[in-house]
Amino acid sequence: MSNYLADVQRYDAKASADSVQKIVKHLGIALKSKDASLVSCTDEAELGRVREKWAMKKLGVTDAKKCDAAIAKTCEKMAADRNKQRVTFYYLVASNLGKLGAL
Repeated sequence: MSNYLADVQRYDAKASADSVQKIVKHLGIALKSKDASLVSCTDEAELGRVREKWAMKKLGVTDAKKCDAAIAKTCEKMAADRNKQRVTFYYLVASNLGKLGAL
């Protein structure tokens, strides 16, 4: 858990451990696989799953364009990271959508 929090805090120094823990719990077993624990901003199918399963279903955002904009902003922000940690990516998408409270 502390590794996830430290990675998120590289982008948001005030990141809540509670929010990060909720994302870790949501992702569950997916974090066990190295491939599944990372997000690729060049894989349109994966970004579509982030939009549908995370932003729209879990966070309750109904505007797909707004979700896509938040995902694109997160990709830009994390562009320097070759390996984009899924927990950090999901946290930043939720933050960009103003939905950290919905976790």
